[in-house]
Amino acid sequence: MSAPVPGKETAGRPGNHKRVLRTVIIISTFGGLLFGYDTGVINGALPYMQEDLGLTPLTEGLVTSSLLFGAAFGALFGGRLADRNGRRKMIMVLAVLFLAGTLACTFSPNTEVMIAARFVLGLAVGGASVTVPVYLAEVSPSDRRGRIVTQNELMIVTGQLLAFVFNAYLGNSFGEPHGIWRWMLVIATLPAIALWIGTNFMPESPRWLASSGSFGETLSVLQRIRSQAEARKEFEEVKAMAVEDYKSKMGSWKDLGIPWLRRIFFAGLGLAVIQQITGVNSIMYYGTQILAQSGFGREAALTANIANGVISVLATFVGIWLLGKVGRRRMLLTGQVGTTTALLLIGLFSLILPEGTARGFVILALTVTFLAFQQGAISPVTWLMLSEIFPLKIRGLGMGASAFLLWIVNFLIGFGFPQLLAAIGISNTFFVFAVLGVAAIAFAAKYVPETKDKSLEDLEHHFKNVAGNAPQAAGATVP
Repeated sequence: MSAPVPGKETAGRPGNHKRVLRTVIIISTFGGLLFGYDTGVINGALPYMQEDLGLTPLTEGLVTSSLLFGAAFGALFGGRLADRNGRRKMIMVLAVLFLAGTLACTFSPNTEVMIAARFVLGLAVGGASVTVPVYLAEVSPSDRRGRIVTQNELMIVTGQLLAFVFNAYLGNSFGEPHGIWRWMLVIATLPAIALWIGTNFMPESPRWLASSGSFGETLSVLQRIRSQAEARKEFEEVKAMAVEDYKSKMGSWKDLGIPWLRRIFFAGLGLAVIQQITGVNSIMYYGTQILAQSGFGREAALTANIANGVISVLATFVGIWLLGKVGRRRMLLTGQVGTTTALLLIGLFSLILPEGTARGFVILALTVTFLAFQQGAISPVTWLMLSEIFPLKIRGLGMGASAFLLWIVNFLIGFGFPQLLAAIGISNTFFVFAVLGVAAIAFAAKYVPETKDKSLEDLEHHFKNVAGNAPQAAGATVP
């Protein structure tokens, strides 16, 4: 049975399809908002958990990174489940997981339960990281797809900003009583409930319906999110592509025996890795502690950390605008150079400036600069390029493997950062990230192609030539 569709009874009115599409985008990106809030809230909650749960650097890393470990598996299996059961149904399941995971974290009596609950929450975060962008891409008009898909990135950083604001308010207003971190966590139940309710009124992806052979429902959904003329035209295209899309799911590891497909697959994996080894999530997860160690008090650090959230949101707006103006590769390289420079300066000033408020403000200015380059260039480009770079034949394989690896690297950074901080100090820790940043620049310069305004055939030609095996691969075309 088809899901209720917003605006169904007035779908025929001129211009109504735009309102329906906007509503669908807002509801589905609540998954991104939850992604952002649940990854960002630990930033301010962790200092209070240390006292209540008696965390050590090891258990602190486990509490933070267990969500990321769960996200790796949520991303790996979430896409396959969405292919099998539908995008809309998968988002509903994720809303329930978000709610259950949040409540389990909120009422955790000890560290062991907290780690397990954070793992469950991670499954929802990882599933949302792959399902929501795919759903947005499949309901978006082709000429607005890039901008609409990157709105999910905007909601992620908005969720992180909200987490930082609520953390600062609760920490400064009620920071002394034990258990204030539980109130920081439980707030996430509200958008989880809103997502579940809203999803009941969302249509299924028209492309998924077509791939399942439900062409009548495909046309019905398109007529609600497009003008009548656009719906008819797109329906014919989607219907014609249905068989081809079905065949594209048949891609397997054996296809990586073709040199140019193997090269593009590893370029995608590399994109996932270099987005994370900048150390961005050391700031998003541990920013309050970094600022506290730099010279701010605990409550002052909570407030100062809001600046990191604000710049992330503003930079993402700029990044969305730049995507239509500047090449993806150029944006990526500029972002990598900017973040690496900021990391180097954080390490340098942490070393030479005496501890105090002045050093705290210098480090804050540099973390803000870092996030301007990361969220304004690297992050929006990474997910968009991953959605563009893989040919149809290995798109599911490539996206699943890339998202899994991205979350695993995220997990390793989240787990290792507090232990690095305790072992070698803040300056040397950021010098390590700066060295990794140099490696990321070298990889991007050598292996990442430009995808803006390029067709699939252009990319195939590029990778075949670089692989140096065009004659042998000539017969191995992508469906």
